[in-house]
Amino acid sequence: MENKILGLRTAIYQVGDIAAAKRWYAEAFGKQPYFDEPFYVGFDIGGFELGLQPQVATATKTESVVAYWGVVDINGEVARFVKLGASEYESPKDVGGGIQVAKVRDPWDNIVGLIYNPHFKAS
Repeated sequence: MENKILGLRTAIYQVGDIAAAKRWYAEAFGKQPYFDEPFYVGFDIGGFELGLQPQVATATKTESVVAYWGVVDINGEVARFVKLGASEYESPKDVGGGIQVAKVRDPWDNIVGLIYNPHFKAS
């Protein structure tokens, strides 16, 4: 049977100020966007797409789904994101097997997950 689902490709964050968010995410992730339009900004983060879209309506953002971005030093990255203007949402914690997770809120109230997983190759 042919696999119809090819895997995760894109995590999109809606932001109130796409120009400011583009600058913030470029600094937070250490990458410049490869796609940059007023309606969408796309970053290639380790072969996955991080997208930004203008937020069209004021809405409460919930934690029903969280994308976790791989890091090598979870404590250092949480501290760096906070220094850039994020707020710590969930402190780094060990979830078993040496895996550590944390969450921060970006300046537009999106939850950004960070994960250190020693079982995955760092790239």
